[in-house]
Amino acid sequence: MTNAEPTLDPAVTPDVVAEHGLIPEEFERIKKILGREPNFTELGIFSVMWSEHCSYKNSRRELKKFPTTGPNILVRAGEENAGVVDIGDGWAIAFKMESHNHPSAIEPFQGAATGVGGIIRDIFTMGARPEFCLNSLRFGPITEPVRRDSNASPAQIEPMKSSKIAANRRLFTGVVSGIAHYGNCVGIPTIGGEIYFDESFEGNPLVNVFCLGVLRHEQLARGAARGVSNPVFYVGAETGRDGLAGAAFASRELTDQSREDRPAVQVGDPFKEKLLLEACLELLARGAVAGIQDMGAAGLTCSTCETASRAGSGIEIDLAKVPKREPGMTPYEILLSESQERMLIIAKRGKGNIVREVFEKWDVPCAEIGNVTDDGMMRVRNNGVIAAEIPAKPLAEEAPLYSREAKALRKTAPFDLATAPKIDNHEALRQLLGDPT
Repeated sequence: MTNAEPTLDPAVTPDVVAEHGLIPEEFERIKKILGREPNFTELGIFSVMWSEHCSYKNSRRELKKFPTTGPNILVRAGEENAGVVDIGDGWAIAFKMESHNHPSAIEPFQGAATGVGGIIRDIFTMGARPEFCLNSLRFGPITEPVRRDSNASPAQIEPMKSSKIAANRRLFTGVVSGIAHYGNCVGIPTIGGEIYFDESFEGNPLVNVFCLGVLRHEQLARGAARGVSNPVFYVGAETGRDGLAGAAFASRELTDQSREDRPAVQVGDPFKEKLLLEACLELLARGAVAGIQDMGAAGLTCSTCETASRAGSGIEIDLAKVPKREPGMTPYEILLSESQERMLIIAKRGKGNIVREVFEKWDVPCAEIGNVTDDGMMRVRNNGVIAAEIPAKPLAEEAPLYSREAKALRKTAPFDLATAPKIDNHEALRQLLGDPT
């Protein structure tokens, strides 16, 4: 491996390392992987790929306790962009649930909307046509607390501050609107969901979105950079500075200063996503794709190193060829941008003309930016000059894993039916049937 070319980027100091959410032990591990100190761009790459949002370094040991195999499992959890299960007669379903908590806490409408967009892309990346979405939401209280104990005095009941209620309502309204807006514009309905309000979610909502798609077994696509010399295409929206380092942001603790992180929240365009969806499914149907990957968390960084790692190959791209929405973007910004509605496609050799033809038909930007290599490296050039050079597998799969201290939840008080509001059973059933979601 050759050293990456020096750039005019800031020096990599202990303070800069800490600002990227990396601890000293992780930085030492990075130096061992590279055999040298990383430059500023490479540090940013590791910071997003080794964030909790991308690597699950704090939760992976717990997640591994869940079963992931079975006779009907075609793609198990964690293996690809979504799980795939055989449902018989040559048909399968692809589905996934993912969170967008931190972005939704800062910018509820866009945070939730882009969460929907990302989960939809994960489904059609597998070759499936998305059919519907669901959601699971948690917020702080949006109404004044109701006194259940008639013997308690007002002084014994801590009143909910009106400002907190207003903030929770703003989050609730924005998140629900964002989910509905994106799904409706793409044409994928949200058919149901569940919601819960509790003080423990005050200012830190949980926004989980689920999407399911249907495909034939033979339509199953993979996110792997296979085939040395196969061309690599960037398709979808141009890259901008929105969502910059969003994966690292999504892994941080929320604070009162988080409002300053609004630029880390992505901005979605569901109408462009609809075009991207149809173009990708048509291209897959024409047999021109060797591998396909969504540019979600960590954007171009994640899509390149993960596809190379899965295939045991390498990948080389030139950032000068990436479609950009803003002038003067640095390699750091291009690689860490999380602009929405973008995909990476590894085309079969000799099929590049089909890729261009399909995306021109759907009026979606398309550019050949690199090729698959056989050296296991994620190599990034900018106008031919190396900006980053990192072994793909350690970057994508060898983040340090941690076992964090855990506390058992306090036991909740038993539900007392006598405290439930009185309602006519027939009327309750009528309301439920009329509005099941």
